[in-house]
Amino acid sequence: MVKVSGTYQGGLHCELVHGPSQAKIETDAPKDNNGKGELFSPTDLVGAALGSCILTVMSIVAEREKVSLQGATIEVEKEMITAPERRIGSLISKVKMPKGVPSGIRKKLEATALHCPVHKSLHPDINAPIEFTYPD
Repeated sequence: MVKVSGTYQGGLHCELVHGPSQAKIETDAPKDNNGKGELFSPTDLVGAALGSCILTVMSIVAEREKVSLQGATIEVEKEMITAPERRIGSLISKVKMPKGVPSGIRKKLEATALHCPVHKSLHPDINAPIEFTYPD
């Protein structure tokens, strides 16, 4: 179990502390929801968690296969919806793989991404496709 603690700082800013490492992050409400958009919003962190999780689990599998994913990148585009309530409507992920990923492992890596813990934890109403591109 990992504990994260938080403190409201005022001005719609929160500070969060990761228990095991004591690393800190701050959040702000987005501009479209009364904030200044100065920092990640809580829902932005969901997108960041998804992107980080995808790259991490794919890298774990790639390392087992003696393949480097160093230089792989991800972009996660978050879209909010307002009806029937304000929530994340979609998280569209685009993974750009580095050169040299063997064709025989690509499907395995893509399946791993689709089964990352964050992706599997998303509500089924959230549209969360993952697109992969390879330079070679």
